[in-house]
Amino acid sequence: MSTGFTVIRDNTPTSAIPKGAVVAMGNFDGVHLGHRAVIGAALAMGRAHGVPALAVTFEPHPRSFFSPNTPQFRLTDETNKLRLLAATGLAGAVVMTFDKARAGTSAQDFIHHDLIGRLGISGIAVGYDFHFGKGRVGSPSLLVSEAPRLGIEVDVQAHVDIEERPVSSSAIRMALAEGEIADATTMLGGPWFVTGKVVHGEKRGRDLGYPTANIRLDKHCGLKHGIYAVRVGKGSQRFDGVASFGRRPTFDNGAPLLEVFLFDFKGDLYDAVLDVAFIGFIREELKFDTIEALIRQMDDDSAKARAVLAAAPDAFPQLGVIG
Repeated sequence: MSTGFTVIRDNTPTSAIPKGAVVAMGNFDGVHLGHRAVIGAALAMGRAHGVPALAVTFEPHPRSFFSPNTPQFRLTDETNKLRLLAATGLAGAVVMTFDKARAGTSAQDFIHHDLIGRLGISGIAVGYDFHFGKGRVGSPSLLVSEAPRLGIEVDVQAHVDIEERPVSSSAIRMALAEGEIADATTMLGGPWFVTGKVVHGEKRGRDLGYPTANIRLDKHCGLKHGIYAVRVGKGSQRFDGVASFGRRPTFDNGAPLLEVFLFDFKGDLYDAVLDVAFIGFIREELKFDTIEALIRQMDDDSAKARAVLAAAPDAFPQLGVIG
């Protein structure tokens, strides 16, 4: 696990920014295998030149800025994106605020003012399809053409394919929306996960013999409603469990809620912050006519979840510490 991962923001003094670093630039939603190829190229470049390698990323996601009224299912919020980046070996991340001013900055000004002037980069790695600057005029080919004059090295990574399908954040969102957890895990290079604080619920699970830790996910979460085998992180502790994400059709058909039952756990989890990694899809959400039928199904779900988790004993996202 990486430590001392430094986060540089718009208000970080220029004097505190390490000059001569190489950067991997992208939105990095999910930090999937395609992103990791770009990061790997930056790390290799940094090692070759004896300089640190940083990520350059943007918050909020530019898509949220340009289409504020369109629901955006993000694979990782800012904090979890940084935690994933911190585990890759990068020395830190530059988080640039994506606002009206940045959206209106020309590609040339971005290169000269932000990358060269403020960050003082010596090299940059990007994906083949990454664009930047006003009107998305900035491109990998522009960086390549400008590199000799700027005295920087540029590495452009091709797309990463799995079984002849390109890895992308949108493909992962689609897989999660269809409950294809194995596909999402493969493209991400590790399990997809969410983080949230445990809130008080109706305590029905306790009455059924299945006390749950309830977490409200982002309202735009596009995960398929259903039952999942999950592995939960509470700090450095790990617990196996089974989770339901959906509207609880047997009871109230309410707002989507993640309800997690931890196997062989006793204790109070209220207000605890948990990382919930999705290891396998068990079944779709169902409505039951009787409580007895629901409990029988929950017993079966738990047995199936235990089997899925036993087959993947080490499955959990690699997370670093944000220094």
